[in-house]
Amino acid sequence: QVQVEESGGGLVQAGGSLRLSCTASGLTFDDYVMGWFRQSPGKEREGVSWISPGGVVTAYADSVKGRFTIYRDNAKNVLYLQMNSLNPEYTGMYSCAAGRRYGLEFGQWSNAYWGEGNQVTVSS
Repeated sequence: QVQVEESGGGLVQAGGSLRLSCTASGLTFDDYVMGWFRQSPGKEREGVSWISPGGVVTAYADSVKGRFTIYRDNAKNVLYLQMNSLNPEYTGMYSCAAGRRYGLEFGQWSNAYWGEGNQVTVSS
């Protein structure tokens, strides 16, 4: 049984940093593209970043470029999202997904394995 679980969220002041983690079990981790998505209040879920199975290729939404870094440790089956210079616009539920396709469109991850999400709240 595949399990995906996020951790590391919480409350942080604007300008602060957080690191999210995502563990995946029950699958061959380094066979999967891994992605982070965010759903903010009143908005649809949006892609934040993805990383290739080997960790060489990454992509980011324009809104987070230069602030967020995605990386993975395939030996430990863990995905990370380092978030710096946070502002209230980044508040939302952050979810991790393991999929087979590259891209930030939610529809490209329809067959992915998803975690339940972890709340990040940035106060002003």
